[in-house]
Amino acid sequence: MSLSEPQRRGEREGSAESFALTQAQMDEMVRHAREAVPHECCGVVGGFGNRADTIYMTGNVAAHPATTYEAAPEDLFAAQRAMRARGEELIAIYHSHPQAADAVPSGTDVRLAFYPHAVYIIIAVKAGGDTCVRGFRLYADTGRWESVSLHVVE
Repeated sequence: MSLSEPQRRGEREGSAESFALTQAQMDEMVRHAREAVPHECCGVVGGFGNRADTIYMTGNVAAHPATTYEAAPEDLFAAQRAMRARGEELIAIYHSHPQAADAVPSGTDVRLAFYPHAVYIIIAVKAGGDTCVRGFRLYADTGRWESVSLHVVE
């Protein structure tokens, strides 16, 4: 697994924002992505500020799950209820790009970014099973995005 930060078309330069999660949380999202291949996986992250507390896996009910994602409503509602009970906020949304070389937002990802306050985590699952994980802020209103540094912490 790699965490990469290359500059790409559409990305704003100079982002100093970071997002913290544990190795176990990172492993849980990566495992979800690998198990979902050839489809995209998706889920949400509860926590506080820029620090992940809980990973909530959701089913992907998209009409074309190999190329897009849509969280199963019942899973999303359950995650929101659990976050409320724990006092967490929805701070990130994750999904995978199966058979992708790099974790970069697609035009669809940006266009459908309905939570501008959330960090979007993309997990690219390469043909051999290797992964690349990156974080972003996506701005549907301008069609732009910027990198968010992901930091694995204790």
